[in-house]
Amino acid sequence: MFTHPALFYRGRDEFLSGTVPFVTEGLAAGEPVAVALPGEHLSWLSEELDEGARQRVRFVDMAEAGRNPGRIIPGVLRDFADRHEGPVRLVGEPIWPGRSPVEYPACAQHEALINFAFAGRPVTVLCPYDAEGLESWILDEAACTHPELSDHYGTWASKSFSPEQVIERYNQPFPAPGDIPWVLSFDRTGLSGVRRFAGERAAAYGLGKERVLDLTLVVGELCANSLRHGRGSGVLRVWCEEGTVICEIRDSGHITDPLAGRRPASPTQPGGRGLLMVNFLSDLVRVHTAPEGTQTRIYFHLTPQDARVPAS
Repeated sequence: MFTHPALFYRGRDEFLSGTVPFVTEGLAAGEPVAVALPGEHLSWLSEELDEGARQRVRFVDMAEAGRNPGRIIPGVLRDFADRHEGPVRLVGEPIWPGRSPVEYPACAQHEALINFAFAGRPVTVLCPYDAEGLESWILDEAACTHPELSDHYGTWASKSFSPEQVIERYNQPFPAPGDIPWVLSFDRTGLSGVRRFAGERAAAYGLGKERVLDLTLVVGELCANSLRHGRGSGVLRVWCEEGTVICEIRDSGHITDPLAGRRPASPTQPGGRGLLMVNFLSDLVRVHTAPEGTQTRIYFHLTPQDARVPAS
């Protein structure tokens, strides 16, 4: 019942010839439709629809809502699909030219995880891929995360569909920091000190006051998880690299649920919101987890208004 096709397009005309019929056919069938595309592509599609169709489609700027790929499933796709019964259509473009190399692994894992997040539901998620602007190996990986592929000439079944392999392919230890990190070990007696340590370091690097508060909330939640699931201790590292404040939490726990932090929390459930909050507040979240332990890196980008000040 769930379908997840990838659309390979070259230029505006092929993009529109693949997305506009998908949207209008859904509307004609009475299906709710949402479109999540980055900037210019959102305008392309909106301008091609008549006023009546535009009023019935939910438009989302993927460059903002999907800046952290970890929030796309709960904050965009499930947020829309869960509001409706019956078939739902979604257009989502999480990978576009300009995505950084550090973001791409999270994007690929996101595309793989969609297949498990909607398994068995009457939902169709069409994912456009810019075949001119993206490297060929990225298109090859799209064939691993999408069971059906299409372009201007037709549609065919993917022979390399293997989403589990993509999830594991990018579940790898992280490279060493490019800058010398500040390091703090913590246990059950030092959680408030961990938050203060992270906040002071982030502020010294120039992160704005409100974002420092977000960062300390995220670090506090991740370190609390380390105490609950990582044998009561962990290590926090903080550094700044290419205009981004990065915090890494290491512990001895193992995350066995690949959708952890990507399921919307119902108002009645008693817990399960911590990792969801981490995804919603961070600009990027990367995780490497294995039976030996877990590394979680959170990224907070400095804005043009943030003047970087060396930490001391």
